[in-house]
Amino acid sequence: MQLSAAAFRRRREQGSEIPSMAEPGLQLRLSQKLALAPQLQQAIRLLQLNRIELREYIQEVLDSNPILEREEGDAGPETANETAEKDQAAQDSDPYGEETQSDWEMDTLPGEQWTETGSYDVQGESQIADTSDDSLLDHLLWQINLAHFSEVDTAIAHAVVYGLDEEGFLAETIAEIRASLAPELLVSEEEVIAVLHRVQRFEPVGVATRDTAECIRVQLSSLPSDTKGRDLALRIARDYLDLLARHEIDELRKRTGASEDAVLEAIDLIQSLEPRPGSRYDNRRDEYLVPDVYATRVDDEWRVTLNPENEPALKLNNYYIDLLRKSGGKDADYLKGRLQEARWLMSSLEMRNQTLMRVSQAIIEAQQDFMDEGEMAMKPLVLKDISENVGVHESTVSRATTRKYMLTPRGLFELKYFFSSHVRTDRGGTVSATAVKARLQVLLENEPPEKPLSDQDLSDLLKQTGILAARRTVAKYRESLGIGSSSERRRLYRRRTNLA
Repeated sequence: MQLSAAAFRRRREQGSEIPSMAEPGLQLRLSQKLALAPQLQQAIRLLQLNRIELREYIQEVLDSNPILEREEGDAGPETANETAEKDQAAQDSDPYGEETQSDWEMDTLPGEQWTETGSYDVQGESQIADTSDDSLLDHLLWQINLAHFSEVDTAIAHAVVYGLDEEGFLAETIAEIRASLAPELLVSEEEVIAVLHRVQRFEPVGVATRDTAECIRVQLSSLPSDTKGRDLALRIARDYLDLLARHEIDELRKRTGASEDAVLEAIDLIQSLEPRPGSRYDNRRDEYLVPDVYATRVDDEWRVTLNPENEPALKLNNYYIDLLRKSGGKDADYLKGRLQEARWLMSSLEMRNQTLMRVSQAIIEAQQDFMDEGEMAMKPLVLKDISENVGVHESTVSRATTRKYMLTPRGLFELKYFFSSHVRTDRGGTVSATAVKARLQVLLENEPPEKPLSDQDLSDLLKQTGILAARRTVAKYRESLGIGSSSERRRLYRRRTNLA
């Protein structure tokens, strides 16, 4: 209850009781909150990890928890020292080791040439392996040492290269680079920009640029001035790169006032450049995709099995279990905590396997036609369909299918590949977007090259097969396949004909 000032004065003069503006009181409320148990949190985290992340996580737990250990026969990845010890032991146990090695080491097959790295060329086909550990940062620092920089400029150059991301782009602003330098250097922003421009001319050219457009401009400006299409390419990179990204060749020709051949020449020059300056020095080794599950046909049914190599077999260490029974105090508390952690992990891994199996089996049952007939038989499928089938939340299905791979007789696919939107049919049904793309691919491959099919033509052809796909939908699917418009395909055909 609130009183006005006048009412407050009247009550005070009359001696009436004035209600308190804030009276203390107690209230009892009942409420319910959902909270994830630690074990459930761990299970959710493990489910969303891919194969490599899972093995790394398990290894971290093994390193910190003495109660948990690998099953015998699952030794995990060998270290370099372990490999060397095994090789030495093999030589020590074999009295003919050196003689045998000398017999076969240099005995190569006809047409083979051994290289210093141990790779070999077979009839001109090279087996290439990047054995260099030289990173982009090391390469740039080496160039800084060779450049004739002053002491101050050297410090600026170091600050610049240490501010690059993995792709070689500058991840910091000029102000941040200037702030990272020692205050006594008294460096201005103009000095930082001047050194930055010099670093951008280092190998690879275009490194330390702010974005792809600037990277392309730097690479183009470093080319000889008499390079065909250079000036026009610079203009396109400076003003019309968005049109190039959308493949609007006609609009580019109108905006630049250049001929079609000149525009195409400039585009070819731009496309020959490296938009990611640091990609050549990406030291991340190739990650081979290893399937998480296998899909095989058993009799007339498709069955899914887990890849047993994706996670190590774990067990409890009996020594520490016995020690737990005999110990007390803080030692017992510590071992009890580690034992609970180990049991939770093993239980969470089992839950992960079961969920992955159930989700994968439901996917393969829903897409049996794809397994039997190919992409054109793919059915529309969304997360909700699988979640209702398996009896889990859609987010669980999403975690179980992200970065998880299934090996089938038709190839290796991410589990998310089997999900797609739908397009209506003239009979009131639906067809998968993947199937529509496959049909479009066939139509475009068989089109007359001198008279390419327009998006409307493709829409009409799909309609004849019962698929009601609008022209805009066709254009979207065509672009997702990396195929240009009919006018672009016609120009490409004419170019090839003229060159021939």
